[in-house]
Amino acid sequence: MWAPPPAMYWSRPAVHGAVPRPLRAHASVVVDDLMYVFGGTDSHGCSETLYALELDTFKWIRPTVYGDRPPPSRAHSMVAHQGKIYMFGGGDGLNYTNDLYVLDTASMIWSKPDVLGPPPSPRRAHSSIVWQDTLYIFGGGDTDRALNDLHALNLDAMTWTPIDVKGTKPLPRGYHTSTLVKDRLIVFGGSDGHDTFDDVNILNLETNTWTKVDVQRGAQQPARLKRLSHAAVAVGSYLFITGGHDGTRYCDDLLLLNLATMTWETRKVYGQAPTPRGYHTMLLYDSRLFLNGGYDGRQLYNQINVLDLSSSAYLPQISNFSID
Repeated sequence: MWAPPPAMYWSRPAVHGAVPRPLRAHASVVVDDLMYVFGGTDSHGCSETLYALELDTFKWIRPTVYGDRPPPSRAHSMVAHQGKIYMFGGGDGLNYTNDLYVLDTASMIWSKPDVLGPPPSPRRAHSSIVWQDTLYIFGGGDTDRALNDLHALNLDAMTWTPIDVKGTKPLPRGYHTSTLVKDRLIVFGGSDGHDTFDDVNILNLETNTWTKVDVQRGAQQPARLKRLSHAAVAVGSYLFITGGHDGTRYCDDLLLLNLATMTWETRKVYGQAPTPRGYHTMLLYDSRLFLNGGYDGRQLYNQINVLDLSSSAYLPQISNFSID
């Protein structure tokens, strides 16, 4: 007898251990089977505590760290590469920096390495990715304006270089998402402090050329597409986007961008979906998406919400598609 493939399913597992306080504008990365979380803010100020969630057991721990630790921070970025976590920018809500901190997860030693070249200006709400041993920083905002510049840090030489791009640059923005898919950097949404965006811009990292994509809007188009402070993760040929603010209110829907066809899609999702929120984080581990924290305009969260991708984690296009 034919049966439909297993559907995607939200759950809210019970966690235990040293659970972080509810936070927003924190940052999270995965190294091995741990989700590391640093920073964020609540009504009492910014956090300077590093937490780690054991993703197989849902146990929170507070690792003992050494070295030159980052100060309390919000709206910074973090990426993981070869067992190290690179944290850039952010600040305490009044002042923002262009400092770089590195955590070696083998020794649990924080360092603030010497870097060469002209660094990006101090900023918050930017995005970062690593491609070919190079850390890329895009956009964000300083105390006066939104930004749309691109900078690269060679992680071998520890040298900053401003990137001279070709094509039409995205409008200045912060609280967007930048997602690495193959040799493309995909920027979605964000805000310049006045307008909230729903555009998709793609940077070819081989040629440093920007392209604004005309995404098709068919019958399956989601009702609301503008987003800031959302989260995005690439799963095969799809970009999974959760939550965020659409310029009017916080959202709880799941957006799917098919990167092979450049069309928006919707899927039926079961279970207990996260409540509307923004300023959360989301990451992929073992065919599941882990959503952490966030803010809905009134309440801060410290929950873990898990989206079991089921058969959607093994889409036919997962290894054979191109982004043109």
